[in-house]
Amino acid sequence: MIRTLWMGVCLGIFFGCALPAERVHLKPLGEDAPPQAYADLLSRARTQASAATEAFFVNGWQDLEEYAKGLEQTARFLPKATEIPAGHKEKLADEAADLEKEARQLRDAAKGQNVKLTNEIMQRINLKVRGLRPEK
Repeated sequence: MIRTLWMGVCLGIFFGCALPAERVHLKPLGEDAPPQAYADLLSRARTQASAATEAFFVNGWQDLEEYAKGLEQTARFLPKATEIPAGHKEKLADEAADLEKEARQLRDAAKGQNVKLTNEIMQRINLKVRGLRPEK
């Protein structure tokens, strides 16, 4: 009885650790959607960048392309955001355009499964998203 219980626990741990990671699902924003709060868009961008990093780590190239596409869209919505922190108001359009450009490059690099270029772009994207944080 004890041996069966331990065998069941060991099998549960083994198969539990082997499950694939859950994919982050964010609904695409409608192109005609009303402006979103800056904090919500920043959180969305951070989630997409983190999910893209995870997809890259496990060679999930298709997922990576989708996250890059979503990040492009989020970057397009940033300049139209509400409640923009004072420190970002003047330069947000340029920052968002840079983020959108990097996300587009990431999508292209993921299509080509270019590991080195993807890694370089991911670093730049994560720094750009980090730079969008409101100053405190």
